[in-house]
Amino acid sequence: MPIMPVVLWTDALVYLLLAVVAGFAWYVHSREHLRAPWRRVAQAPAAMSALVVLALFVLVGLLDSVHFRPALPAAPGTSAQSREPAYAVEVESVLDVLLSSLAKRPERTYSAPLATHAYTKETIELPGTDGAPARQVRDYPRLTYGGAQLRDPQREWKADVLLTAFRGAALALPLWLIASLALVAACNPAERVGSRAFWHALWRGETELPWRAVLITLALVLLLALPVALLSAHYHVLGTDKVGLDVLYQSLKSVRTALVIGTLTTLVMLPFSILLGIMAGYLRGPVDDLIQYFYTTLNSIPAVLLIAAAVLVLQVQIETHPDMFPTSAQRADFRLLWLCIILGITSWTGLCRLLRGEALKLRELDYVQAAQAFGVSQWRIMLRHILPNVMHIVLISVVMDFSGLVLAEAVLSYVGVGVDPSMISFGTMINAARLEMGREPMVWWSLASAFCFMLALVLSANLFADAVRDAFDPQVRVGAARRRLEKAPA
Repeated sequence: MPIMPVVLWTDALVYLLLAVVAGFAWYVHSREHLRAPWRRVAQAPAAMSALVVLALFVLVGLLDSVHFRPALPAAPGTSAQSREPAYAVEVESVLDVLLSSLAKRPERTYSAPLATHAYTKETIELPGTDGAPARQVRDYPRLTYGGAQLRDPQREWKADVLLTAFRGAALALPLWLIASLALVAACNPAERVGSRAFWHALWRGETELPWRAVLITLALVLLLALPVALLSAHYHVLGTDKVGLDVLYQSLKSVRTALVIGTLTTLVMLPFSILLGIMAGYLRGPVDDLIQYFYTTLNSIPAVLLIAAAVLVLQVQIETHPDMFPTSAQRADFRLLWLCIILGITSWTGLCRLLRGEALKLRELDYVQAAQAFGVSQWRIMLRHILPNVMHIVLISVVMDFSGLVLAEAVLSYVGVGVDPSMISFGTMINAARLEMGREPMVWWSLASAFCFMLALVLSANLFADAVRDAFDPQVRVGAARRRLEKAPA
């Protein structure tokens, strides 16, 4: 079926970010002094386990960043060759296609996880028997799709769920073996992988890279993902919301929004932080005073009010110029991009202060003083001598701020100044669950699902950020070396 590719603003920036990361990796790989700290990151078991989880989240986000508009079917009596192709207004992604069994099976309203009946009682009309008239009763109706394959849910449900979960766990074992062998073989020489000593060292956790931690994490992920995938073919694993949409589908769709907020905001924040921070620390004098006055004034403005004002201005512009956005997905994506820009503008000051303090220290070192004595221009000194020596601070701040930006989106969407209401995100899920938690019976699974996915994403990002900080921060490395010397026997 023909499709029309659609490149949203955030899609283009995601592709640009991938190109930057690939170029940075190539640059680091060609220089030993840059590879050394990343090698220390790769030797941390917690960091590599977290990286496996982060890689899965990134994969989901990338699949949701390839958008297109599917072609509409030809009208009856016309051939596809005799007309211009018409495309649907709705924009879909590759992830939508893969999760079509979840997205296109809506129920009428709430249903609990793995349920076969609705969560609330409804009036059901039962047909009469033996000439008796039909009668109405209040009961829990059967779901349209959840457990529809069961003839007698009360007797068959438990066995069917357990059997499906067992099949998923059994399928996870060979997939884990294949993935483990392929991953280890791709990262190690063939003669080393073929030796028995290597596998013994891997089992004992004595390899240079923590392969045991990586493979255990991969096994746990497969043991969780495959049973859920098989169960989702017949059930709503995490239940449905008020309008009957699958909560698992919403949680997976929210991953891209969280990743975009956490990464694209960095692209906006870094130029302000690096340029102004280094200029303030190196040039000092009036330039330093002006930059300090600027970010002190910006910090005095409540960030939530500034973000709310910017979002409301954008919303007015969208409503007065609807022809600028052909589809609702493009309108929601532009609001997401605008939110990233506003978050970047309001969050660069902390890193700027750190870089200013570091530049004040670096400008007094001998090699900088020697460059000044030889008449090297100030911009060249900042670019060649100051910037490379503050990049460890930039990298640490970027990685550690990621989780804070993900949580910021949830808070902003909760108060109504975040992403577009039509865009699925963890914040909109939490906002929708706010009223559901106060009803009777309580609908808890939307909030619990958003909480679990955010916990996995933020926790893995924090664990990886801790390893990056320990590897790149000179003070941490010096302190660790001093402790090792103190523990060493005399």
